[in-house]
Amino acid sequence: MKIIAIILTFNEEIHLERCLINIKNYFNDIYIIDSFSNDKTKEIALKYNVKFLENKFINHAKQFNWALTQIDNDVDWIFRIDADEILTKSLKTELFYKLPRLDASIKGISLNRYIFFQGKLLKFGGVFPNKIIRIFRKGFGFYENKWMDERLTINGKIISFKSNIIDHNLKPLNWWIKKHNIYSNKEALELFKKNYPLITKESLNNVKDTNYNLFNLKKIYSLSPLIIRSFLYFLYRYFIRFGFLDGYPGLCFHLLQGFWYRLLVDAKYIELENKVKENSNLKDSILKVLDIEVSEKEDF
Repeated sequence: MKIIAIILTFNEEIHLERCLINIKNYFNDIYIIDSFSNDKTKEIALKYNVKFLENKFINHAKQFNWALTQIDNDVDWIFRIDADEILTKSLKTELFYKLPRLDASIKGISLNRYIFFQGKLLKFGGVFPNKIIRIFRKGFGFYENKWMDERLTINGKIISFKSNIIDHNLKPLNWWIKKHNIYSNKEALELFKKNYPLITKESLNNVKDTNYNLFNLKKIYSLSPLIIRSFLYFLYRYFIRFGFLDGYPGLCFHLLQGFWYRLLVDAKYIELENKVKENSNLKDSILKVLDIEVSEKEDF
């Protein structure tokens, strides 16, 4: 059995060495797909026996799907891990003992993902653990081409491992806020694409979401009124799902990620909608409001 890891990177010098040390003995090959970092990411990567490739970044889905075209033909299993993530000892054990013994009908594996935020491993709020598919057989998985919240589509049976993967980002809160501000542009675009009259809507009932725990909640959220829903979502996570039990880090996370970020997405969506009404040039409106240059291949 040959299992490889794929890591997408951009300026990850603070995380990459920790990640590589954590996983280096558990994969036959490690592929690093870099977006032309301008820090020491490449220098660190080349210290280890990895396959380092560079490709222009458009979005995570396209970058990972490109990576799939670069791997060796004899690969059996693919594991996607981010540079700021850590495999727990129990997950390494499952990879070593369970993966080679799985039935051929099983094509994908979901993991429990936790987040380490502001010095604490968050456990409450209804979003932890986050069930997410990260392991799949070569040829049976690809990412849906979306600007944000890309989904891994698996053609076959999916099971769950009991162990955890930990997102432990070492960058400051200011970086987190900037990142999510950019993410909100992409998510507002996806929301616009879903609702814009010229786009064929995909039924919510037909969406295969890799985040099993949040799927029904996402359906409810998507049907709720704009702006108001972000406040209600925060109340749900912080009070009803006991997010307050994570103390100050829980307050920061749910207020920022559950309220501020969701509010930002809705506000940018409304701004884009108004801009489109004023300007018949759709792609120009998207560029001005969201700072995203949509290609000619986009479905508009």
